[in-house]
Amino acid sequence: MEHKRLDDIRAHILANWLSPSPLSKSERLEHWAKALERESGRHLKTLYEVEYAPPAERAGMRVDDSPLTVAFNDPRLRAEGLAGDTMGAAVAFFGISERELHDILCFCHHGATMTADAAAMRVRAAVARRS
Repeated sequence: MEHKRLDDIRAHILANWLSPSPLSKSERLEHWAKALERESGRHLKTLYEVEYAPPAERAGMRVDDSPLTVAFNDPRLRAEGLAGDTMGAAVAFFGISERELHDILCFCHHGATMTADAAAMRVRAAVARRS
């Protein structure tokens, strides 16, 4: 008997039965913004000094309770292939640059925390710049 986590089962159902077509990169970003808005008012941690981290370390940067954690906790985004709540996973999955991700969630722009609503606005700005 194979044991699976409930989140993994939900993600499998969403990916294979409820959502027949995969999300585009812009739709993934929009879905992330909506996930953040569902956490309205919640204070999320930012990533500290992303721009000073050596390139080899940036991909693994993460912090508990960040905007990336909200994305990774979303069953649809996980079902679509979001592999984790690290910078590298976000860059690869959302198709955004490290610079764009820096603008969304770096300490130097927001301080130690930011509201989920502010993060959603930043994600939507990234979508608008792509359009």
